[in-house]
Amino acid sequence: MVDVSGISSLLHEAAETHHVVYRITDGDDPDWASWYADWLLNLSELPDLLGSKPVRSNLVHALVQLDRDYTAKGPSQPWDDWYAERLAGRLGG
Repeated sequence: MVDVSGISSLLHEAAETHHVVYRITDGDDPDWASWYADWLLNLSELPDLLGSKPVRSNLVHALVQLDRDYTAKGPSQPWDDWYAERLAGRLGG
């Protein structure tokens, strides 16, 4: 069973870390999904929580698509929880 709440926590931590790293641009990073994927795959427990290490390009694609879907749908659920549920379904081993 994939730990969705753990993935949500990692996404939240990644967002906070990204904001610190990109503070000089006030968080603006056109290639944010690549940064998130690198951090999540190499500096977090995401592979353990998913049960396998996703291919980096698959994770980048999933993050970009989730951003588009979340923006289009405008769900009331916090983004990190919403993304975590879908990442677990798409990438969970």
